[in-house]
Amino acid sequence: MIKKWIYYTSIALIVAFISSGFKQNQPENQSWFYLTEDNGIPQMFPSEKVSDYPVSSLLYTGKSFTGFKEAIAFKESQGQYQLINSLGYMGKYQFGVTALRAIGISNLSVFLNSPMLQEKAFHALLAKNKWELKDEIARYDGKIIGGVRVTESGILAAAHLGGAGSVKKFFKSNGRRFIKDDFGTSLRSYMKAFGGYDTSFIIANDTPTVVE
Repeated sequence: MIKKWIYYTSIALIVAFISSGFKQNQPENQSWFYLTEDNGIPQMFPSEKVSDYPVSSLLYTGKSFTGFKEAIAFKESQGQYQLINSLGYMGKYQFGVTALRAIGISNLSVFLNSPMLQEKAFHALLAKNKWELKDEIARYDGKIIGGVRVTESGILAAAHLGGAGSVKKFFKSNGRRFIKDDFGTSLRSYMKAFGGYDTSFIIANDTPTVVE
């Protein structure tokens, strides 16, 4: 009986010892952990300085083109490729039929079901708007118009919302004209929210065509 008791006690002690090696660390109790937030998501690094970990910057899109297009996509559709809104605008970037036809896309079903085609369409529309607004970009980039610091990416975002013609009207009125879409979103708000991103590699093109 005593031998059995010693045997089971030994087993229990061994299990307890092994289990202790799997206990989770509690970072909040460690003074050498640095806690920060990005878009509400906690980011934790074993240092008091985030600058000690430059590789972590690869996780963030910042003001890159990827950051630009994904920010617009989230605003337009929360990134949903197959979304069609109540006015018939469709896809991740909420294209209208007229805009799609202007860049050579006529098969709406194929467009709606092809993420790759939608990404190409977004690039093409940016190239077209950059061509149509090249004079405005050259003239107003860096200036304060209507209380907004104008940048190329802000202009292109505003054109995505309301079309190149609306952007030209905005500048002709020196920013005094209040232009908004059917949902009440102002062109000025897009120009401000999406300003400062890197869209320099987009090549202006008056007749971009996307192959379906």
